[in-house]
Amino acid sequence: MIFMRTEDVRRDIPLLRDHVYLDAASTTPTPLPVVRAMTEYFEEYNANTGRGAYSLVLRATRKLQEAREKVAGFINASSDEIVFTKNTSEAINIVAGGLRFRKGDSVVVPNIEHHSNFLPWLRLRERGVDVRVVKADEGGVVDPGRIEDAVDETTRLVTVTHISNALGTVQDVEEIGRIAHDVGALYLVDAAQSIGHMEVDVRAIGADFAAFPGHKGTLGPVGTGFLYCSTDVQGELEPLMLGGGTVLDVSEDGYVLEDFPAKFEAGTLNIAGFIGLGASIDYMNRIGIRRIQKHGMKMTEELHATVSSIDGIECYGDPQNIYGILSFNINKMDPHDVAKILDETAGICVRSGHHCAIPAMK
Repeated sequence: MIFMRTEDVRRDIPLLRDHVYLDAASTTPTPLPVVRAMTEYFEEYNANTGRGAYSLVLRATRKLQEAREKVAGFINASSDEIVFTKNTSEAINIVAGGLRFRKGDSVVVPNIEHHSNFLPWLRLRERGVDVRVVKADEGGVVDPGRIEDAVDETTRLVTVTHISNALGTVQDVEEIGRIAHDVGALYLVDAAQSIGHMEVDVRAIGADFAAFPGHKGTLGPVGTGFLYCSTDVQGELEPLMLGGGTVLDVSEDGYVLEDFPAKFEAGTLNIAGFIGLGASIDYMNRIGIRRIQKHGMKMTEELHATVSSIDGIECYGDPQNIYGILSFNINKMDPHDVAKILDETAGICVRSGHHCAIPAMK
């Protein structure tokens, strides 16, 4: 395999010609090969999938399945364990809404989470679920010992983000997963900030569920994401939405659901987007995920060392345990003003604000 160079990647992303883009934790620019794959769909076989027997439908259906297989292979899963979603948030909500929680069950979640992996669990309190919030340390690290103290025989699910979107801290997802399973709890990992930046092996992590975006580290299109659901626990989930494509049979008396994952994919999917996601996985594999991870670690270390050495700048997160993200404040300056100045004077794009993680930022 001939791996791509950094300059090759830059050439493939036209947006980088005029911008220093540093907001990949929110979304990433789309490489030309991904755009071309989507354009090919629109120009050559723009049809629905699984609905019809003519050649355009068959080609679109085959391409969508190929994309599902590429996504599955990228995280060491099987294609029948992948549900396509519009983003990470939807993937997490499928689990939060689809599990049969009962009054008296408990859920354990750290306070460092993105709102998408925090609010769905907080809302379960309305159903009598005991939601136990575990505090991260000052550096944003979740101590597995605190998770162990919070779980017991009532714990139905433990969840944690792999990498904090606000602070960049990397959590010990393998150890936390072991703790969850030791008490018989299910385990969900929010991998929004790790996928595409480092190797993510859902089986090695021990995840029952894992939620992913397509539009961040994997360089895929916006409006794409996916949920990994282990074959072992698929029977635990009920679909939140029903409709076209989710059933085998329907009568006036009832219906018979499709198998996993079809029963969770109601209606027409973002076909072009997921075909683009498949192309983005091909693109990532051409670069090499281990090369990406090594380069990302080097860049993170250099950036932290440089920025933290500047008088008047305060950096957050444990410098020994952050990856890909650096959060900072400049004394006596509003973060939005800083972002605006960087953009207008140097074309540098950075995120400002609470990063959809208000408890973490507090």
